[in-house]
Amino acid sequence: MHRTTRIKITELNPHLICVLCGGYFIDATTIIECLHSFCKMCIVRYLETSKYCPICDVQVHKTKPLLNIRSDKTLQDIVYKLVPGLFKNEMKRRRDFYAEHPVDASNGSHEDRGEVADEDKRIITDDEIISLSIEFFDQTRFVGGVEEKQTKDQAANKRYLQCPAAMTVMHLRKFLRSKMDIPNTYQVEVMYEDEPLKDYYTLMDIAYIYTWRRNGPLPLKYRVRPNCKKMKVNHAQQEGPNSASRSGPESDSASDKAGSPAGAPSTSSSLPSPGTPAQSPPPQLPHGPGGSSSVGGAVNGSPAAAGAQTPGRPFTQFGGGKPRKVSLNGSATSSG
Repeated sequence: MHRTTRIKITELNPHLICVLCGGYFIDATTIIECLHSFCKMCIVRYLETSKYCPICDVQVHKTKPLLNIRSDKTLQDIVYKLVPGLFKNEMKRRRDFYAEHPVDASNGSHEDRGEVADEDKRIITDDEIISLSIEFFDQTRFVGGVEEKQTKDQAANKRYLQCPAAMTVMHLRKFLRSKMDIPNTYQVEVMYEDEPLKDYYTLMDIAYIYTWRRNGPLPLKYRVRPNCKKMKVNHAQQEGPNSASRSGPESDSASDKAGSPAGAPSTSSSLPSPGTPAQSPPPQLPHGPGGSSSVGGAVNGSPAAAGAQTPGRPFTQFGGGKPRKVSLNGSATSSG
């Protein structure tokens, strides 16, 4: 069973905080010589008076240290996604700043000015409302891993919801079960395309994992299947008597063979053990011209002729003379 472990943001702070200002990275910038990261404004101001890294003291550049620093967009996205409300507050501060200084607003991107459209947002907050669509998963529409276009009837069966970004897949499964009155003997699976989703995934996790671009509702699917756990229990119950019946004759016959002498009649079951294939009783064969005598015993609990040979244990015909006792499969037979 997979267990989720929640990590406190304070445990990750050493990797997300700038050592120069003590706050979370804003416009994270990395020194290419040692790969240490800082806020862009912090490291630019620091390198005006020094040419060495503030952490490891490696030389950034002999004359122009600003040439050896690079913007780290990936690290900044991680910080925005891990720290709740940081992106929203930073965008608000930038809008307020450029509202007071309209002359400086001509340069820079929309994100630099705090003007980010919904389609360009890479960051999702917990309290944000996400639009999603939910429909039944039709396996026949996936050919070679590519989904075919929907028909009008299939598009009409799609439903749309607005949910908080912090809602989990488990909550969505419970909602579907209660809406459609699905009994507990069946399980509901929520999917993205043809991949089942974990119960602990939030809508925000799904949007990040599958790179949802906000160009439409978050497309989700569901399917209903019999509960696998109960099927496994029933299967084990069915195998129980069969395995006991298989092991019973084998152990009984083995103990009887070990405890009984060679010439004594066997009291073991006539059923063949799993080690030897089940054999049908050999047919009665007519006596040959030599007038050979028949075997008066039983082979595997069935009468047999002297000239007949069992497929698993062949034996030769004994000539006329004194009667001899022969033990076959633990049973006593006499030839005369």
